[in-house]
Amino acid sequence: MDQHSVNSKNKLPYPAKALLLGLLVAQVIAAIQVSLSNIHLYRSLSAIQASGYLTIPNQRIMPSLQDFGPALLGGLFFTFSLGAGLSFLSLAAAWVWHRLFSRSRSVLIVLLLLWVGSLVVLNNRGFSFGATCYFFSIPPVVFLTTCRWMPPPPGQRVWVRGMVHTIPVVVLALLWTSQIDSHLFVDFRDVLLLSNPVGTKINDFYYDYTLFPAEVFKSLDQKILKTCSLQNLEKRPLLTRVERELLNYDYLDVGTDDAVDLKVVQDGDMLVFKNGERTILQTTPADFLSHPGTVLHEFSAKSDKQGLFRQLTFFSLVMGLPLTLYVILHTLVRLLCCLFLDGRASSLIASILCLIVGLSILIPFLYMRGTDIELKDVPQALASESWQERVAALRIIEQKGLEISDFQPYPRLLPSPHIAERYWLVRGLAVSRRPETYRDLLAFLDDPHPNVVSMAFYGLGQRGDRRGVSEILKRIKTSDHWYNQWYAYKALRGLGWKQKKSR
Repeated sequence: MDQHSVNSKNKLPYPAKALLLGLLVAQVIAAIQVSLSNIHLYRSLSAIQASGYLTIPNQRIMPSLQDFGPALLGGLFFTFSLGAGLSFLSLAAAWVWHRLFSRSRSVLIVLLLLWVGSLVVLNNRGFSFGATCYFFSIPPVVFLTTCRWMPPPPGQRVWVRGMVHTIPVVVLALLWTSQIDSHLFVDFRDVLLLSNPVGTKINDFYYDYTLFPAEVFKSLDQKILKTCSLQNLEKRPLLTRVERELLNYDYLDVGTDDAVDLKVVQDGDMLVFKNGERTILQTTPADFLSHPGTVLHEFSAKSDKQGLFRQLTFFSLVMGLPLTLYVILHTLVRLLCCLFLDGRASSLIASILCLIVGLSILIPFLYMRGTDIELKDVPQALASESWQERVAALRIIEQKGLEISDFQPYPRLLPSPHIAERYWLVRGLAVSRRPETYRDLLAFLDDPHPNVVSMAFYGLGQRGDRRGVSEILKRIKTSDHWYNQWYAYKALRGLGWKQKKSR
């Protein structure tokens, strides 16, 4: 990253300016996209509510879907994931074209073809307006502004200077990439977020607002409630049986053809499954009634236009967000140093400090994440003074399905001040089967932290005790946290409860 190419030491380096511009464009698109999604969701929930079904989110959350605030804040998810990823790719493409290929026309044509090709691939399963807006807007804006602001190479030692700023990024990227596995996000949350007040606020913000953007690109299989229309089915017995099977998979008949997720139309001896005006698949009533799950899974897969969008967003979250945070920190440190030093020295110091900060976060993470114990050491670890060791023991209890109340230190863990420890304690209670632990699990429904409450709902669903249905229903209607309601509903379904029209 060439940070020495500014005309004045008090100005933002061109990479930072181009990146910020790309993030701004992404945020505008994201806020509009999430807002439109929220409005669509509100209409669907209103139809579900009018039909007498239980809604998720509930009536306490539904009004916020009409406000722009949640859309604006929820849009930050796409801004710092896909927006950041596209901005960095565009910035890198402009740098390569300008510095390595001297603005070659043939190379520019190749880059244009890659850009157009990405738009075609993105929409190969149907036009995706939101995803197209990101790819259509961010790359040209960042590429053109980077080319405009990027000065000529600053002499023959440009590679030496560039390496000074590139090495910290490469080192940190390699070290953090080595930690990527299925537990990375959970470990990151437990170790670096829930262990301190600032991190806890970041964690809470994430769980407060990410369900709004998540609704933008979920497949139907991933949605907790789906709307359907069965008005065109002629024979009453068939209508009843089809409606019952759809209800088993949370496709709720809302009695209208207006913007439902699934329309089932009878065409002679065939059932036609439509998404909007698109015919997705056809099947016989007998095939559907004998294998409803298979048919609905196929319907979801074939009607899903957002698969590539989800994959690119996840990849950008893993790569784009850390790079964005690095550039922001580097820019702030550089501007501060420029008050006392020249631009070249300020950039060097900023790179060194960013490397130190990255390592100072990574090393404790590696140490605490590396807390590993043997099965035979679980009792001793549960009695440890280190909450990290106690969490490691609780994770083993859950993974192995051990009875948590068999361990003597168990009662002392219940009032733990550590959110991560209570979280994994509840996960341990989920695999327990003793009456006394069931009461302890119920008590965690009143925990002050939503992550713990969500796991308490999860635990009730896992234990299979239908006594929990009435308690969950009562809580789900009064909860003010969408994330908890999502887990509560999954618990209800796990206990065999199904939606019923109340009118």
